[in-house]
Amino acid sequence: MIFKLPDDPGSSLTKKEKAQEESLLETIKKAKAGDELAFQKLVDKYKAQVASIAYKMVGNYEDAKDISQIVFVKTYQNLYRFDTTKKLSTWLYRITINASIDFIRKHRKHRHEALEQTGVEIKEKKADVEKIYRRNLIKWAIKKAMNVLNPKQKAVFVLRDLQGLDIREVAQITGMPQATVRWYLHRARSKLRDELTKHYSEVIEGTDLKYGL
Repeated sequence: MIFKLPDDPGSSLTKKEKAQEESLLETIKKAKAGDELAFQKLVDKYKAQVASIAYKMVGNYEDAKDISQIVFVKTYQNLYRFDTTKKLSTWLYRITINASIDFIRKHRKHRHEALEQTGVEIKEKKADVEKIYRRNLIKWAIKKAMNVLNPKQKAVFVLRDLQGLDIREVAQITGMPQATVRWYLHRARSKLRDELTKHYSEVIEGTDLKYGL
């Protein structure tokens, strides 16, 4: 298996990106002042990312929806504490990871979804249906195998390999030193490799597997 880590993003911003950052900061300040419309804009901007992280952590769409609601309630209640010199996404993802870990610890019995229940739509117009099916089958196997990870290993793996965040940001979100993040990531990848080889060898056979599918 080959794990390719994306390069860290550069620090320089284009004029368009700077304008977007300034607009976001203004929206955050309005939301902190109690502007509900501004807060809704923040929800709309980040709800997909929050739901994605929650789903990858708990493996169930309905539970991920519940966690997302908890995340934005907590965000609304604590937004006044947010330091606007920091990235809002980092703060939001930290809340999401913590809420997901709390959920996992409260619900030790993991509920599994069959592949056909994942909501993946394979359209007939696609040229290579078999390839799409196999890709989704690999995703399903990874999702199943992730149950061997403890909450911290899962959090680091989801943020780094499934969400594609760099090590520095994963460290900021989880509150761990970068060296600790790398250790948890190494353990997570190792355990997943063993689990996939042991139980899902037919699915991953002949595949140049990258977890960030």
